[in-house]
Amino acid sequence: MSDIETLQTELITAIDSASTLEALEAVRVSALGKQGSVSALLKTMGGMSPEERQTQGPIINGLRESITSALAAKKAELETAELNRRLATERIDMTLPAPDAPRGTIHPVSQVMDELAEIFADMGFAVAEGPEIEDDWHNFTALNIPETHPARAMHDTFYFPDDMARDGQKMVLRTHTSPVQIRTMTSQEPPIRIIAPGRVYRSDSDATHTPMFHQIEGLVIDKGIHLGHLKWTLETFLKAYFEREDVVLRLRPSYFPFTEPSVEVDVGYSVINGKRVIGGAEGWMEVLGSGMVHRKVIEACGLDPDVWQGFAFGTGVDRLAMLKYGMDDLRAFFDGDNRWLQHYGFNALDVPTLSGGVGA
Repeated sequence: MSDIETLQTELITAIDSASTLEALEAVRVSALGKQGSVSALLKTMGGMSPEERQTQGPIINGLRESITSALAAKKAELETAELNRRLATERIDMTLPAPDAPRGTIHPVSQVMDELAEIFADMGFAVAEGPEIEDDWHNFTALNIPETHPARAMHDTFYFPDDMARDGQKMVLRTHTSPVQIRTMTSQEPPIRIIAPGRVYRSDSDATHTPMFHQIEGLVIDKGIHLGHLKWTLETFLKAYFEREDVVLRLRPSYFPFTEPSVEVDVGYSVINGKRVIGGAEGWMEVLGSGMVHRKVIEACGLDPDVWQGFAFGTGVDRLAMLKYGMDDLRAFFDGDNRWLQHYGFNALDVPTLSGGVGA
């Protein structure tokens, strides 16, 4: 028997005799480690002549492969035996009290989403949802956003490649939840009263903007709707959300392609301990965009604008959370820092109710 065959027999025997993973690891190191016996043989191949390497090379490599396979098989055997032992011996008494461990919290965005749904449900609004990957028609064209509008630019919108187009329409990550309004108007008969919360995507990132953020929009379509209905709805909503009766609104003329007339909504604030607090009228802060639904949008959805009118509004859910709960940096919402979530998060039992307070 050659020296290589003898070494192989000895190593296989040592592997078979290993009764623990630690013992098996010691055999592996003695054979395949830097100073191992098999590694030493592999190093000798560098000094062999081509003829010797041709005859000895396959034998030495065969030894290495044989030992490697034997080690892997034995390791799997020992691990299976250890798992079976643990399964047979370990027990958990389910009647014992749960250990005192850190508990998860509700993310502020999730909490605010629930608060908004509670408030608008009390005013008769239903929650509507739509796809986050939208086609160009729903995201732009049906909303009276022309081809030359800056919102369609590549630096503002995440477009999918042209080969992913559907029915000739380019696909985008939706830039707002307004497409949900279009899908609702084209799929159900008025009157309509919905809110559309969800994730939206824009190519922007700083302390107050992120590429993905959360938005909520509202839509009312009915007969005889006018701007006064919009103002009352927003005023009622903001008073309930901030849980203050001294909330004051200011409507400023603005421009959005999908509403006419369009108004920006400012809310009054007071400065307390150097921080802005919603309520009062020491200053003004923009919180919403809104307006009467444009005739062209109503027509695009197959409705008669001479019969049906409506209003729409939209705001950032993350921004509402920052204003109500005193957060300074929007990026922290998406960092996944457990310390931040433990500080700003909510107990799972803090269910928003109008009677108990939506920010409970």
